[in-house]
Amino acid sequence: MINKISHLGIAVKDLKTASEMYRKLFQTEPSEMEHIEEQKVNVVKFTIGQSTIELLEGTSEDSPICRFIEKKGEGIHHIAYESDNINIELNRLENDGFELINNKPLTGSDNMLIAFVKPKSIGGVLTEICQH
Repeated sequence: MINKISHLGIAVKDLKTASEMYRKLFQTEPSEMEHIEEQKVNVVKFTIGQSTIELLEGTSEDSPICRFIEKKGEGIHHIAYESDNINIELNRLENDGFELINNKPLTGSDNMLIAFVKPKSIGGVLTEICQH
């Protein structure tokens, strides 16, 4: 079952520059930068109340983030919803006709389990399901 919105992922070209801009906007410090080799991405997070904004910088030209920026420019990349059991949720979504990018969870930021649903299945929005 989806319990809450976990975070918004924002694709950026330059993590340092974007972090400084968001630091000024939110008047708070970001998390330490985390490198996620499997996803070819560097991540920093800002926690605002109970919400999290995740800044994503691709680490190679073939990373999903770099490809996204090349095609659409910087901006909102995905919305993530948290689940207590990602495997059950992925099965439910697939059975309900949603097209999954990941049939099995991958390791994401903060060692969360993550999987993505194709945007065309959800009104053009790249959707991540995640579990702590």
